[in-house]
Order: sequence, then C-alpha cells, then structure tokens
Amino acid sequence: MQASTFKLKTNLLTGGRSHTPLAKSGGLTMGLNFYTPGRKNKLHTHPGEDHAFVVIEGQATFYDKENQPTVLNKGEGIMLPDGHYYYFESTGEVALAILRSSAARKDRPAVLRVDVKGDQRMEEEEGFAVADGEAIQGQYWEMK
Repeated sequence: MQASTFKLKTNLLTGGRSHTPLAKSGGLTMGLNFYTPGRKNKLHTHPGEDHAFVVIEGQATFYDKENQPTVLNKGEGIMLPDGHYYYFESTGEVALAILRSSAARKDRPAVLRVDVKGDQRMEEEEGFAVADGEAIQGQYWEMK
C-alpha cells in the first residue's frame, strides 16, 4: 500500500452534519466530521473499534451512557475504547469541525454501529455523507 495525503477541508452545510472520509489503511480510518451548532448524534458504540476525536474548530460536548458530559474545545481530544457508548453535540457558537480516527481489531464483528436500543448498522459510510442538511456547493470549511 502506498502512502496517502489528505487535506482538512469539507463543504459548508445548510444544517445538520457531514462526514468526509480522509484516509483508510487496514484497520485505521480517518475522517472529518462537521456539525452545525446544536446538531448531535445518537447514543451508540462501535463494536471492535477504538475511536479518537480531536476538535479543530468549535466545541463538542461528549456524553457517556449515563449522560455525563465532557466538554472539548479547539485542540482537545477524547479517546473512546471499544464498547464505550457515547454521543456528542456541537455546543459552540460556530460549527464543529472534528477529526475522527478509528482503529478496528482484526476480529471486529460485522456490526459496525449499535445504538442503545440495539439497532445495528452493518455498512460503512462510503464517500462524503450529509444528514439533516445539504452541502453548499462552492463553499468550504478548511483548516487554516
């Protein structure tokens, strides 16, 4: 496998959230998540994967299964081990840009994501994905 480079850049959104895949090699993936202020995801876990997040713009508040908050500002990160249930929210006044990395065990189960109700996602998001909004063509957020 060859080395690859990537740039921290993604479309601005009309609302909601997006995920931009950046790199993938073996069990390691890197992505850029972008959340408009107030947007959050659902409580979930990723069986067989460790995750790390680093805030590069805005503010994120991560919550565990007991709804205990951990606030992260620009330049701060969190490591979430395999089996840890979490969700997070864009709690700053500006959009949240957060670098996401995940490392999968070789024996990771086929289930990629499980929410607290037991609902499972079996397929990876391939390519740029937007939820609850639309990409604004020609307008971007990028690391400066």
